[in-house]
Amino acid sequence: MNKPEKKPNNPQFSSGPCPKRPGWKPAVLEGALLGRSHRSKPGKAKLKEAIEKTRKILAVPAGSRIGIVAGSDTGAVELALWSLLGARGVDLLAWESFSQEWVSDVVDVLGIVDTETHEAAYGELPDLTKVNFKNDVVFVWNGTTSGVKVPNGDWIPNDREGLTICDATSAAFAMELPWDKLDVVTFSWQKVLGGEAAHGVIILSERAVSRLETYVPPRPLPKLFRLTKKGKIDEAIFEGATINTPSMLCVEDYLDALNWASSIGGLESLISRSQSNLSVIEGWIDKTGWVDFLAKSSESRSNTSICIKIIADWFVSLSKERQVMITKEIAGLLDVEGVAHDIDGYRNAPPGLRIWGGATVERSDLEALLPWLDWAYETVSTKYL
Repeated sequence: MNKPEKKPNNPQFSSGPCPKRPGWKPAVLEGALLGRSHRSKPGKAKLKEAIEKTRKILAVPAGSRIGIVAGSDTGAVELALWSLLGARGVDLLAWESFSQEWVSDVVDVLGIVDTETHEAAYGELPDLTKVNFKNDVVFVWNGTTSGVKVPNGDWIPNDREGLTICDATSAAFAMELPWDKLDVVTFSWQKVLGGEAAHGVIILSERAVSRLETYVPPRPLPKLFRLTKKGKIDEAIFEGATINTPSMLCVEDYLDALNWASSIGGLESLISRSQSNLSVIEGWIDKTGWVDFLAKSSESRSNTSICIKIIADWFVSLSKERQVMITKEIAGLLDVEGVAHDIDGYRNAPPGLRIWGGATVERSDLEALLPWLDWAYETVSTKYL
């Protein structure tokens, strides 16, 4: 086929850090509190503003604490695992790369013996009916590297005995999160809202706070992980007094993203934009013979990290090494053309492409991308047919 003429206005479809919000310019950072202490009165005010706007947009219950922590989502998850686990057994859900990381951390690093791991291959979910909620439960809401999400929170009982610890980094601001079902939620603002990296957010329910105040883990906690003082929750952390020094430039960028989210209608609009983006890919796949979603069920299909695989017979018959080489070549060709940057599949995932469909992506850019995907596939495949 001929090379398409129209290109996306914004070729950034990376799954992390993700595209900036439409209309973003460096000038939006002019109000950043640079050269001042984050512990100054205006510094803490900026951080508190970010916390409160996060609460409002996500509709986080008033009794839950929201804190800004170090190390992106990884730091927030690790903080939760190190600080909370060990009081009872742990059920771990793993169906892609990052959820496997949390299994390794709990079992191999923290050395918690009483664990049960529920695993599934890329493209699938574990059997959620087998999860034991007498234990603490650790899971991702959306598998960023597989494009598979849990469809809802119906599988989590209200009368659970353990805590639910949810890595929601590719779900927050793009999917409905049932706060009454979740005791710990973590994310980084470099994901769905396209903020600058290095900072994580942790949200604790009152049940999680109670655990922190009644359980002392049998391990030394690094300073970055300490959420309590003298046996009580350190409320200052959740009022803007972060444990470490945050980048006030990144905080300003996050505030800009939150203000944009509010201006377009809040969470409902963010979810709608992302679902609309997914529908563009769904319509294309329905009429395209060489490609399919990695997610096997439409119910668990992610609307943010949209992972696709090549299903043509000639491709499937190749070794994994050759498949990886070909998908990298397709992604590289689109990158050179300035059409799509950073859409090769995750390194540990099955060979394929991964296209971000969060709210900061314009539907029109995805529509412009699709003919280029067909062109790149045909261009590369002719070398092997």
